[in-house]
Amino acid sequence: MKHIIGFLILVLGIASSSSAQYYPRVVVIARIDQGDTVYMASLPLLTVEARMPRDIRVSERKYSKLVNHVKKVYPYAKIAGLKFQEYEEQMALVTSEQEQRALMKQAEEELKAEFEDDIRSLTFRQGIILIKLVDRETGNSSYEVIQELRGKFLAFFWQTIARLFGYDLKSRYDPEGEDSEIEEIVLLIESGQL
Repeated sequence: MKHIIGFLILVLGIASSSSAQYYPRVVVIARIDQGDTVYMASLPLLTVEARMPRDIRVSERKYSKLVNHVKKVYPYAKIAGLKFQEYEEQMALVTSEQEQRALMKQAEEELKAEFEDDIRSLTFRQGIILIKLVDRETGNSSYEVIQELRGKFLAFFWQTIARLFGYDLKSRYDPEGEDSEIEEIVLLIESGQL
């Protein structure tokens, strides 16, 4: 076998040198590995570019936007959950209704001072996601949170305003249904993968 390879290389070398003006020189590289001849060749790099089908591109773009929206509003929902728990603990210690109202007014002013500009800059979709995530973090819909902390009248007032703009403060978070993608993204954020 070694003799055949040597002969092929010699013949190809002679053939290429006698007709070098017409054909480029060909060199065949081979090695013998456990009695088998293995030809060695370097192939040029090949880049394959194909467009994804339109429906896949659209769904990928929507998912990417959803990831960005959730990453933006999730910290606010987390803070809302912590603040809600803190205010509930404080409310349990206060006995008179007047002190409770004063405490809630103070809490509202603190939250406005800290987060009002950021919350106002949210897009419509981000607002809907924030409402869902507040429910996830507190276990109560945004309507129930307002009702518990500020009273039924203000909860009704804000629900009416929200409905005018297409929101629903009473909407519930459904991690296994319509909000499954949001839940998946939140779990990735919590695990540090996003």
